[in-house]
Amino acid sequence: MSSSNRLARDLAAAGFVLLAACSEAGAPGGDDPRADPRDAARVALGAKVYAQHCSSCHGAKLEGQENWRTRGSNGRLPAPPHDESGHTWHHPDRVLFAISKNGLVPPYAPKNYESDMPAFGGKLSDEEIWAVLAYIKSHWRSRAVLDARAEMTRNEERR
Repeated sequence: MSSSNRLARDLAAAGFVLLAACSEAGAPGGDDPRADPRDAARVALGAKVYAQHCSSCHGAKLEGQENWRTRGSNGRLPAPPHDESGHTWHHPDRVLFAISKNGLVPPYAPKNYESDMPAFGGKLSDEEIWAVLAYIKSHWRSRAVLDARAEMTRNEERR
């Protein structure tokens, strides 16, 4: 086997190992049924939990904080919007769940990353976190966002 073929094989194997290490065992790729925005009871619970625990930073209408793309004087980024104007919809449910539960820590942020986003794993149950995600997702309605998210989900499931 040539050295270039061996290198390609080794790089492919390393990439597979990295992907496997970064994913949670058994976690779905994109959309998770526990964050189903069509489940009215789950969305209602999520609205209540969001209002109590998330809206003070991310906004009552999911609008986020002003200048959310620009670091503040403390070096931290303001809370992003969770409506369609933000980037939340770009992420698979498993990533959004992990960030909500554990905070912005590796593998979803660099080591020692400083953020005002707390870990809610000690305050909210997994069911409540999934419900908040269902509530947030219930606000993503434009065809462009839904189509892009469907494509992202298909790509995640292939991994």
